[in-house]
Amino acid sequence: MICGYDELSLDDLDYELPPELIAQQPLAARDASRLLVLHRAAGIVEDRTFRDLPALLSPGDVLVRNDTRVFPARCFFRRATGGRVEVLFLRPAGPGGEGETWEALLRGRPRSGEVLMCACALKWPLRCERPLGDGRWLLTSLAPEPVLELLEVAGVTPLPPYIHAPLEDAERYQTSYARVVGSAAAPTAGLHFTPALDAELREAGVTLETVTLHVGLGTFKPLQTEALVAGRLHSEAYEVDAGVWARLVAARAQGRRVIAVGTTSTRTLEHLARVAPPAPAANGGADPPHAAGSVLRGDTSLFISPGFEMRMVGGLITNFHLPRTSLLALVMAFCGVAETRRLYTHAVRERYRFYSLGDAMLAL
Repeated sequence: MICGYDELSLDDLDYELPPELIAQQPLAARDASRLLVLHRAAGIVEDRTFRDLPALLSPGDVLVRNDTRVFPARCFFRRATGGRVEVLFLRPAGPGGEGETWEALLRGRPRSGEVLMCACALKWPLRCERPLGDGRWLLTSLAPEPVLELLEVAGVTPLPPYIHAPLEDAERYQTSYARVVGSAAAPTAGLHFTPALDAELREAGVTLETVTLHVGLGTFKPLQTEALVAGRLHSEAYEVDAGVWARLVAARAQGRRVIAVGTTSTRTLEHLARVAPPAPAANGGADPPHAAGSVLRGDTSLFISPGFEMRMVGGLITNFHLPRTSLLALVMAFCGVAETRRLYTHAVRERYRFYSLGDAMLAL
């Protein structure tokens, strides 16, 4: 889905970052992270902390968060020759003739039809069906147990390559509200929230809603020129309760501010704003056309870049992103290219912590 403008180049998405600013461990307290605040209309920038969030928002604001949960997606297998293959499970591809089929990233050189065996004590055969491009393969699990159950025993949580040591507490790479298992990477803007902060937000009159988008590693992959020209990203699966979507559309119609927590929530909301059925606000407040308990499900390949029209999102909470990524392009779409450059220059100068385990920014 093309949503941007043709003039964007990879150079527009580049910036210099001292390596020591890449956060390697989370802070002891989630909400102790720093928060760079941009008031877009006035162009004012503030240096705050994340626990200031309730005071920065207004009664009636709606925060929308992604409740996906990261699964231990990385596992090691061996070829019959003894060579090791690293497998990073991305998403189910549907039932196969003999077992579950999955899309996965492979490091190694398997052949189509080759069967790998789990490198740990589990008896877990995995057949390589065919390559899908960019290191991705279609695999079939030949074990009787579900893949997610096997990964709970044999898998490890995949951390980004710029984090050089395992976390002391793996739960720090999960949001405090993670619920639906399915992501190969965390929606990191949500890592700063705590149950106590949630309670303060509700007391301040802020509504909390959740959507689900299962994050693939393609989200963080550096963009290639071809992706800019095509205007499409990898596909990611979402599911949103129809009642939640109806409330969000009504809030927007009432002039309330919908603030997306993270780029994944933003993509989900803006995708639905273009494809979802009408909600109550569109029919004068009558009963929603969705059946009670129904869920909006699908995939999105939405690429948000400068020139994109935000139909739902009126505020954004996000971490600081790698250069040359679709994530940075999304921030530029919301804040403006020049303003985003100014924010990132400020963050570097003020020694903010960058990337998945780092600090955050709020644009209103």
